[in-house]
Amino acid sequence: MPKRDFYEILGVSKDASKDDIKKAYRKLAMQYHPDRNPGNKPAEEKFKEAAEAYEILSDDQKRQQYNQFGHEGMQNTGGGAGQNMNMDDIFSAFGHMFGGGDFGDVNDIFGGKSRRRSAGKPQPQQGQDVHKEVTISLKDAFLGAKESVGYYHFFECTGCNKTGCQAGTSTQICNHCKGSGHTQVRQGFFAMAQTCSQCAGHGFTIPSPCKECRGQSRVQKYDKFSINIPAGIFNDAELRIPGKGDAGLFGGPSGNLYLNIRILADKNFKRVEDDLLCTVMLTYPQLVLGSQIDIESIDGTLEPIKIPKGCAVGEKIVIPGKGFHKLRNKTRGNLVIIAQCHIPKKISAEAKKALTDYSDQIGTEPKDSEGSLFGFFKKFLG
Repeated sequence: MPKRDFYEILGVSKDASKDDIKKAYRKLAMQYHPDRNPGNKPAEEKFKEAAEAYEILSDDQKRQQYNQFGHEGMQNTGGGAGQNMNMDDIFSAFGHMFGGGDFGDVNDIFGGKSRRRSAGKPQPQQGQDVHKEVTISLKDAFLGAKESVGYYHFFECTGCNKTGCQAGTSTQICNHCKGSGHTQVRQGFFAMAQTCSQCAGHGFTIPSPCKECRGQSRVQKYDKFSINIPAGIFNDAELRIPGKGDAGLFGGPSGNLYLNIRILADKNFKRVEDDLLCTVMLTYPQLVLGSQIDIESIDGTLEPIKIPKGCAVGEKIVIPGKGFHKLRNKTRGNLVIIAQCHIPKKISAEAKKALTDYSDQIGTEPKDSEGSLFGFFKKFLG
């Protein structure tokens, strides 16, 4: 059976660039790789066929000769041997092309040594971030606060200076995997890699581990310290404390501590954006005639408030600059007072008579309040 054209095999044109040829071969090799097609003889043949085509077309001299003489020109060049190569030869020759692809690291496909670490040596690794929650009152959010935080996390081991080894000793290359962190399992032409069981994939062993950290290069301890929560902090905000997470492995940098701020509801005050809201109960005469009152803000200070004449129930009285501090600048929100009317459930006979006389004087129909409930004072219940 005549051999197929190499360009046809890879699915590229005769003027294809080296990069196009490489991409085409990589795609076919991934598609027909034995690990993806176990026991599939036709897929194995296509895998070899693609390797042979790439072997010729990726070499400028061989490609030129192939373009001029075809398959016959390959007989005396030492090229075009893909169909006669065994799978190990192909993996060895072209395995470098598959790092970071769909199969992951080249070591996981072809069983080669790891390129992601220095063989047999511990590599510093950054520690994990730690996440905690802190609950504060609305008053603390308004004023700012100092809170105590306590939790367990990893610290660098001082007993071994982060090496994991006892003084005077060091790590050794794993004899089982020769420092690669992986061992090869072969079945016929299949070559698969698995994590080394002797060193857990590290590529090294610690013959004399530190007694304090047991070879881990870090130890877990309880940590407690105070943090300053800024005035104006909002609910569900996150504060980052650099370096207060877990210590890294073998001298790697520490992670960070992230504090999620939860703010409790207050029975008298409410936050809306950067404004501080509260409700004040007033008598009906105070709303009608106007008045001057003092209210106690959330921080305990007294704020003088002027109630305007004819103040409506639900009307907002704004005190500028007395709300929450804004985190991104030096300005503040407002203190917003919402007027409400206190309606007594029981009144004296004298008060009832005075209220009845007042009703008789002003009438029972609110003529100047369009859109309000008609006949609000139309009838008093005895």
